[in-house]
Formats: sequence, structure tokens, C-alpha cells
Amino acid sequence: MPWPTQILPLRTLLAPAPAAGHGSFPRALVPAGSRAFPGALVPCALVVVLLAVLPGAPGLLAGPLSAQATASPGPGDPDGPVVLHAGALFDGTGDELATHVRIVVEDGRITAVGTDVEVPAGAHEVDLSGWTVLPGLMDMHTHITSDPADGYGESRFRDFPGTAALIGAKNARLTLLAGFTTVRNAGASEYADVALRDAINAGMLPGPRILTAGKGLGITGGHCDQTGYRPDLFPETGVEDGVFNGTDEVKAAVRHQIKYGADLIKTCATAGVLSAGTEIGPAQPTPAELETMVEVAAMLDRRVMAHAHGIEGIRNAVRAGVASIDHGAVLDEEIMEEMIQRGTYLVPTMMAFEYVWDAAEAGTLAPWSAEKAREITPIARESHRAAIAAGVPMAFGTDAGVFPHGTNADEFRLLVEAGMSPARALRSATLEAARLLGMEDELGTVEVGRIADLVAVPGNPLEDIELMKEVGFVMKDGRIWLEDGVPAPDAR
Repeated sequence: MPWPTQILPLRTLLAPAPAAGHGSFPRALVPAGSRAFPGALVPCALVVVLLAVLPGAPGLLAGPLSAQATASPGPGDPDGPVVLHAGALFDGTGDELATHVRIVVEDGRITAVGTDVEVPAGAHEVDLSGWTVLPGLMDMHTHITSDPADGYGESRFRDFPGTAALIGAKNARLTLLAGFTTVRNAGASEYADVALRDAINAGMLPGPRILTAGKGLGITGGHCDQTGYRPDLFPETGVEDGVFNGTDEVKAAVRHQIKYGADLIKTCATAGVLSAGTEIGPAQPTPAELETMVEVAAMLDRRVMAHAHGIEGIRNAVRAGVASIDHGAVLDEEIMEEMIQRGTYLVPTMMAFEYVWDAAEAGTLAPWSAEKAREITPIARESHRAAIAAGVPMAFGTDAGVFPHGTNADEFRLLVEAGMSPARALRSATLEAARLLGMEDELGTVEVGRIADLVAVPGNPLEDIELMKEVGFVMKDGRIWLEDGVPAPDAR
């Protein structure tokens, strides 16, 4: 599909996005009007985003407006049905591969799957006979508008408004081409994640489907606050920044994030490795604050994800009813059993632990972070092994942004090394991730009626899980973004 040859009118950029809940997420599934956040999607910044991501896009600054909704299809967007001839298929529902399968895609949906499916007249056919096709991959913990900082925070003094949105545009492309067609984003500055989501949905640039939290919520001085600076350098944070003290401020903070476009709520139940001036173990919000957060979010049809390392913070969050514990460094048998009973997901982010451990050993991690990384990483590895063995519900998540985006698939290797079967690891990034989002009727499996998010790797990933790092075909919403390892023209 060709890119517009003129800047979108300001009224389009300022049009409000429709309301959405976690059950349907219409913002994430259909193009929506964009909200204009400071420095993120104002017209000048949008030009820079498009030129940075798509340097070969023709005529961006001249010519008549080409409406995305009626544009003719390009090389990556075939007109009419698409048929994939898959040598093998992992459909996300079981442990085995089917072979010699045809998958028919029409109007962004899967309309037929089987070995004896007829090819519709005029279909665009894709030969994947030497490949294994899978559902589009899903990463349940990213920071798509951030790049690695190794615990140092000087970017607050250096970066201009809008920088985060530009970084996000770069990372969105890398993430999509790595086979991740959906991400759950765990917080960003300047609402850059909301602006990026809306730009992708409107067809302005390539990227995954983003379900995002806006700003993470936490206590004064906690992991979701800005810490490690002199008090005179920045205005004191409050509810509008996601910082609360007491249940009334929790209510206001949740509502504020949803007002400005959050698809879900992220909270910091404990400190983290990369925040300065915080101990990683103690709980941060009170049980009452977490219970209020979950209650108010649920009233507005949102789920809560909880960053949590220490056991007390994990207990408080699980018992408050959060949808997932992200990181989950310290787990005991009691809380693992409770997570199984409640259906609380663990999103282990093993790549983040490996990255901070290696950076600490190499001397590149900030000293305050290196001390915490050395303390918590060995504990986290044992906790994750125990959770896998115990059968705790697990969804794939990496914490990309702590390490470079586009390398997300190495998490599969770590999951399998920790004792997870390859099939379960693949389901953690497909069906289980979709269940965590409440979108299992739309995403996560290759079945008739599902959204046509599909990827392919050479060979059999059940025999060699590291093949997941060699994605050579990507389809999102029925549109081909990568074929034979070559990006579509408007994703280069």
C-alpha cells in the first residue's frame, strides 16, 4: 500500500481515538484517529518519523493526498485472497506440526485452513513449502519507545520532546520484522507509546499491534517514579505522572491513564534492577492500593500488569487480582500454587535478567544496578525453573528496551533451557499471550475466523527452538511485511 504523498491534515491527527477495553481492543485492531501528544504526533515530528523509518518512500512532501483507506495495494498488500502453501504448520493449539497445509486469507482474516483446501480464483500464492508457519508472535513486556540505557538516566537532560516517539518508530519496524505482530507495552514517557500505537493503526508506519499502558503507576520514590536526582532538578511527580499515595490517588491515576489512551494499566509492586535509590525486595504499594487499582481498572474494562521482584510485592499483587506478574524473581511454592488457582500469568522476561547480569559482569551497568543484578538474577533463574515445572500459567515477555529491540526471539532459547518444552514455549508467545490479553478469539492460533497474523521459520522449531530467531515471513492483518527474508518496500 503506497504511503500518503502529503502530510495528513491536522484535524485527522487531532481526532479522538474510540474507547476500548481489554476484551476487544478496537484501537489495536482497526485504524483509529490519532491523539496528538506533545512532540510525538504533531505534523513536523510525523514527517521525521516517516523519513527516518522509510527513507525510500517517494514524494512524501509533494503531490495530492492519497487516502490510506482507499489506496491501491502495493507489493506487500495483495489485492484479493492470499494462499500460503505451508510445508508445516504449528497452529498454536497443540504440541505437533501438521504438514502440507494451505491457509487462505481474505480481508485480513483466515478463511480456510487444511490439506485439501481449494485455491480461490485469482489468489496471490506464497510458497512456504520449506517453512513452518506459526501464529504471529506476541511479546507481553516491551518498552518499545526506549533503547538500552544500562541504568543511567542522563537522557532526561539530553533528549528533546518527541525523541521517544522517533525511537519507537525505529523499534516498531525491528519488532515487526522479527515476527512479533503484537506487543503489550509496559510504559513510556510523553505518551509516545499511545502516539506510536495510533500512528501504526492509521497506516503511517510499519509496526506491531500495540496494547499499551501509557505511564506506569507506583508510589512516590518507587520504581515507577523518577528517582536518583536532586529534588530541585524536576517538578515533583504526582497523579498525572502515575505517582500515587493512598487509594484516592490510585483511582485518579488509573482514570488519568485511561483518559489519555491506555489499553491496560501497569504498576510497580516492587522496585527494579535499573531504578536508582531503591531496594529490589520490599513491597511498594499497599495491598489496599493494589486492590483499588485492579477494581477501578476492571470497572473501565482494563487489566493490570504488575512489575514485581520481591515475594511480598508479588503476593500483594496476585491477591489483588492482577492479570500478570512480570519478572517474578522471587517465587515460593505457596504463591505459585495461588497463581495456578487464580490463573495469574507469569511473564518471566528472562532476556532482561541475562542482559543485566552480563552487563554487570562486563562493568557496563550502572553500579547501583549492577549490585542488584548480581543479587537477583540467580534467584530469578531458579524461580522461573520452578514455575515452569509447577505449571504456572506463563506468557512470553522479554522487557525489550532493556536490551536491543528485534532480538526478542532469544527468549525462546532461555525458556527451553529452563525446562519448558519447545511447543509450550511457542504457545506462550501465541495462544497463552492472547489469553492474557483476553483476545484468544482473535489472535494466537491459526484457525478460521482469526486475524491473519502469521509468521514462518525455516525448518522445525520443535526440534531446534533457535530457528525462531530466523523468521523469514511476516504477515500482520493479512498484509505481507516480510517474504523470503526481504521486507516489503514500505518496511525497508
